[in-house]
Amino acid sequence: MLKKTLFQLHWFFGITAGLVLALMGVTGALVSFQDEILQALNPTTLKVQMQDSGVLPPAALVPKLEAAQGKSIAALWVEADTGLASRVFFTPPPGERRGELRYFNAYNGEMLGDVIGDGFFGFTLQLHRFLAMGEIGKNITGACTLILVFFCLSGLYLRWPRQALNWRAWLTLEWAKKGRAFNWDLHAVAGTWCLLFYLLLSITGLCWSYDWVREGLTSLLTDAPKAHEQGQQRGRGKRPMPPSGPVEVNYDAVWDSIRDQAGPELRAYNLRLAPQGQPLTVFYLLNDAPHDRAYNSLIIEPLSGKVRHSERFADKALGGQLLDSVYALHVGSYFGLTGRILNTVAAMSMPLFFITGWLLYLDRRRKKRQVRVARQGLDGGAAQGNAWLVGFASQSGFAEQLAWQSAGQLQAAGLAVRVEPLARLTEQDLRQASHALFVVSTFGDGEAPDHARSFERKVLGQAWSLSHLNYAVLALGDRQYQHFCGFGQRLHHWLTERGARSAFAPVEVDSADPLPLQHWQEQLGQLTGAQPIMAWQAPLYENWTLSERRLLNPGSQGAPVFLLGLTPPAPHSWEAGDLVEMMPRLSTDVPLSTQAREYSIASLPADGPLELIVRQERHPDGSLGLGSGWLTEHAPLGAAIRLHVRRNAGFHAPKPDAPVILIGNGTGLAGLRSLLKARIAKGQARNWLIFGERHLAHDFLCQDELQGWLANGNLQRLDLAFSRDQAKKIYVQDRLRENARELREWVADGAVIYVCGSLQGMAGGVDAVLREVLGNDTVDSLTEQARYRRDVY
Repeated sequence: MLKKTLFQLHWFFGITAGLVLALMGVTGALVSFQDEILQALNPTTLKVQMQDSGVLPPAALVPKLEAAQGKSIAALWVEADTGLASRVFFTPPPGERRGELRYFNAYNGEMLGDVIGDGFFGFTLQLHRFLAMGEIGKNITGACTLILVFFCLSGLYLRWPRQALNWRAWLTLEWAKKGRAFNWDLHAVAGTWCLLFYLLLSITGLCWSYDWVREGLTSLLTDAPKAHEQGQQRGRGKRPMPPSGPVEVNYDAVWDSIRDQAGPELRAYNLRLAPQGQPLTVFYLLNDAPHDRAYNSLIIEPLSGKVRHSERFADKALGGQLLDSVYALHVGSYFGLTGRILNTVAAMSMPLFFITGWLLYLDRRRKKRQVRVARQGLDGGAAQGNAWLVGFASQSGFAEQLAWQSAGQLQAAGLAVRVEPLARLTEQDLRQASHALFVVSTFGDGEAPDHARSFERKVLGQAWSLSHLNYAVLALGDRQYQHFCGFGQRLHHWLTERGARSAFAPVEVDSADPLPLQHWQEQLGQLTGAQPIMAWQAPLYENWTLSERRLLNPGSQGAPVFLLGLTPPAPHSWEAGDLVEMMPRLSTDVPLSTQAREYSIASLPADGPLELIVRQERHPDGSLGLGSGWLTEHAPLGAAIRLHVRRNAGFHAPKPDAPVILIGNGTGLAGLRSLLKARIAKGQARNWLIFGERHLAHDFLCQDELQGWLANGNLQRLDLAFSRDQAKKIYVQDRLRENARELREWVADGAVIYVCGSLQGMAGGVDAVLREVLGNDTVDSLTEQARYRRDVY
């Protein structure tokens, strides 16, 4: 829930505050190199010829500058030994905050010409700090800077990989990716590179936006300011008001004090006048200063030149130095030229996150819109006149998906449709329909999917007359089994025997092969007279990062079992019970296989990485299985794993809440674990797990987690069957039989039974015990009511 909430806030703020932050980033980057840009544009104005005699003292400069401009001076910035032009700030007119700024030659006191670009950078700074909107703009930029802190922290949390020390998972951008996957990778990886810069920019920037930030940093980094320091904290409060008229100053005495304090290493000084009778402030920079804002300060009596207070940057504690270096930290100059360049690149990258964020948002909106359009008008179950009947039988959800896609193609041709699972079809449904499509999968070696078993038992043996019915069959299966597409073939033969007419030969699909699926789509186009606008899209396989691989059964006599963590390229959602289809390979040097491998998901999106529990398979010749070998041994941590998440509605948690009995062995724990996690997250504790493996000492997968749930009441019952820990082997079906009374009680209370694990042995044995204890009619009824669900292999 936390992760989902953070994600929603992250994208919401991104599409609202992102544009302001992009503007602030670009303008801030320009301002950070303002001096260099202006000097390049004004080489004859902003650079002066250095003279051995040195710059003129304030006593000579001030009267000359005031006479040239006819205005009194508020402050001087004198470059003593840099060859750069100096600056004079004249007293502002009444009611205005800033006075006129002019450049001059400190060696002779002559005014220099106008500076090209000075107005542009003044406006750029106004955009950066206030959006050129005054106090309203300041509030907006301050709020957006706070949001930038949230972006940094929430983005870090949202993409945190399980293998946090694997730098490739953090910093590597896969250029081969395309579309949404590349946009997300660019957004996340570039964000990681810029993370520290953005945190530094935002925290220092907030010092100018909010007093509480500035005061908080002052309290954190330094002791409370002493009385004589009030009013002179640079960048920590409002500047003192400039004098409103001429101020009497003994500039010779002041200059002597400056030289005495600074010595021969004086590089530049800033003299600020105050109203009559108040001390003046001087900031000065030495040649060996660590950065261009490492100022030393003096408080000087204007007439006597007496130094009231002297403060050197080098003498301060680290906290004080950091506080006085807020601007240098903000623009990167604290870390020298390299820091400024990196800081500027990060700031200039702000628009990248605004653009990629919007592209990801628009892509998400487009996909949601496509789903709504595809299913619009297809959710109703009532027959309408000559509506086409689309029946499906699905074990893992793929046949259901294809049924809806087929219905969408029919609807696009202007035909009314009705989509139903085979388990709901009755004799009346088949007699009323004149046209029907059947999209059915075969489970295991020729069996009907669990939810279609009652249809096969009750319907396929009936001698109904269906001569009015025109139909087509799309059969899904796996050629690894002897009875490939067995259930689809039996359905086709029965329909033919009942007199129904097949529009074209059944289309048989081996493991989601796209070619026969395209043939099915083309046949539908010929059947309806309207060719499809576009081919169905194949499942979108994306590169997920293998971020964790942990052995769960060290010392086991059986094959090793691993918990695998896979980090998505973008936030993904799935439900407990869903599956992944993974494209394996023999090694990183071998191309991807063309028959996908299927695994149950063992985690929830809120857990972070998608988790699988996979047993390493070895063939009789000692070679590793293709899918398990790739995941458990050949693929290095950080490798890209091509997979996509597939909905498996038949194994989702019950709605509304009901007790659940979870039965599985070995790696079948994966699907059961995700269901348990989902129920625990909702506070549903009526959970009974029956789990089996070889030895308690080595094969109790996820032992600490399961026993923890049992101890805190999230798991009401836990029955274990470790087959090799005693002379007589004990399996999960034996534990089920031993608890026959409790089984009947739970079923009577509305329990839903989930079975996950091996088809051979375990699943058949469990089914036999269920029929023995509950009776065939009850088990068949549970299947029809979707209260007996299986995910077996």
